[in-house]
Amino acid sequence: MRAVTFHEHGDVGVLRYEDVPEPVPGPGEVVIRVRAIGCNYNDLWARRGLPGMKFDLPHISGSDAAGEIAAVGPGVSGVKAGDAVVVHPSISCRTCEACTAGQEYFCRHFKIWGFQTGPLDGSYAEYAKVPAANAVPKPARLTWEEAASIPLVLLTTYHMLVTRAQLRTGEWILVWGATSGIGIVAVQLARHMGASVVAVAGSEEKLAAARDLGAHVLVNYKTQDVVDEVRKATGRRGVDVVFEHTGQETWERSLRVMAWGARLVTCGNTTGFQAITDLRFLFNKQLSLLGSHQGNKAELMAGLRLVEAGHIKPVVGKVFPLREAAAAQTAIETGNKIGKIVLVP
Repeated sequence: MRAVTFHEHGDVGVLRYEDVPEPVPGPGEVVIRVRAIGCNYNDLWARRGLPGMKFDLPHISGSDAAGEIAAVGPGVSGVKAGDAVVVHPSISCRTCEACTAGQEYFCRHFKIWGFQTGPLDGSYAEYAKVPAANAVPKPARLTWEEAASIPLVLLTTYHMLVTRAQLRTGEWILVWGATSGIGIVAVQLARHMGASVVAVAGSEEKLAAARDLGAHVLVNYKTQDVVDEVRKATGRRGVDVVFEHTGQETWERSLRVMAWGARLVTCGNTTGFQAITDLRFLFNKQLSLLGSHQGNKAELMAGLRLVEAGHIKPVVGKVFPLREAAAAQTAIETGNKIGKIVLVP
């Protein structure tokens, strides 16, 4: 089969479009014929390499996939050849105390599929292998491209807003990067939960897209002062929740826009991880800083029901052929996009 791999870390020049062995399902596993692949920032982190993290090489990236079950291994039940599925990207043992408590993200064997798994074990390929428990029904209303774009960002956002921040009806929330893959889901989920959404983006085109998704207040961080605009919108009170995934460049402003007793939930650091925190703001205002990561399968299924009902709609920014994965990752790096980048074998 054809796949995009890298055998060493580096820029997009290390990506290869080459032949690799087609995966064979083992006990409890399925092989998916991949129809579409959602690109995520962790694809870039894996390709570049991260300090202190070992990646099995050669590596196939990709934590999101939509396709049809092509083959099932021994002992598989609940799915069969021909089923249309998407991938739940959290890999865990499913038997330890954390897993059986619904906290698979605390499992000692937890890995994000296509990011920490390997070698040659991700969705940038014509076929992909996953545990059968990680193949979940594709929402019928979605195209292959839409379906591939949604699982990881939906799972992450649902865990951030529902489980960690416990966003409530009537609260104010600020969403950084409101037209990124994760931001698009955050705006829609927060609106569905009854919150007032302040969407922050870097162009009028992106803000128009955020408005169409349901944002109440639009702020262009390149031409406006985010802190001042939030104070105007909230009567100088500030927001109850900050949805963070950008990190270093936005961190100080995130703390300044928080109301007394507010929560900040973060899952990423695309602009850097050395964020400075003035502890006087933290303890005087009794703020809560919440780290977040992947959610569990039940959270993904709950999120997909919202997608199926039309409350959350995927936004696909651009579709590339799989062989053009380098161009797709470059589009993510430049940030000059609205919605998710998708690859098609």
